[in-house]
Amino acid sequence: MAGSSFGKYERDRNKRAKAAAKRDRRQNKSSDENTDVIEEERGPLADLSPEELLKRIEDIHRRFDEGTMSYDEFEEQKQMLLSSLPVD
Repeated sequence: MAGSSFGKYERDRNKRAKAAAKRDRRQNKSSDENTDVIEEERGPLADLSPEELLKRIEDIHRRFDEGTMSYDEFEEQKQMLLSSLPVD
């Protein structure tokens, strides 16, 4: 039972992160040229190389430092990207 609860939590968290990213892209569409940080159009995160995932993590850090991303959105996107990194 605990495994299914965690799976549901992960799905809900990913859904919230995707919605937050979409909302951010919509709000900053005219002023922010870096709105493609986590776009589903670029393919699922599982298909990205570790280098590309790290580049995206760096990008969300830069966006957070610039003040174009809220802390909650930053944390959600960071966790989603980090969970996609392969572990050896």
